[in-house]
Amino acid sequence: MATLQLEIPDQQAAALKEYAQSRGLTLEQWLLQLAGECAFSGSVEPENVERSITARKPHISEVIRRIWSDLPEDARAKLRHDGASQVDHYVYGLSFANSEG
Repeated sequence: MATLQLEIPDQQAAALKEYAQSRGLTLEQWLLQLAGECAFSGSVEPENVERSITARKPHISEVIRRIWSDLPEDARAKLRHDGASQVDHYVYGLSFANSEG
């Protein structure tokens, strides 16, 4: 196994790390994944690497954050605060919390 060391500006390194974290990966995991995709496609030309990065689907957490940020404050206020913990109650009118016993 080889070790690769890159020297890039701190700001660029921070941006890459943030990008990787937004996808639930460490910077090293993301770079290894990217390198694997380039090797699999048979081309490491800069335009192919860029296309590989931009063609990826966003991580589900990124999609949820985007939807949540676009939701108006008054609509957010109307949402249930217990999330899915009482989904059966909201969907079927059932409550399983008191059914034990």
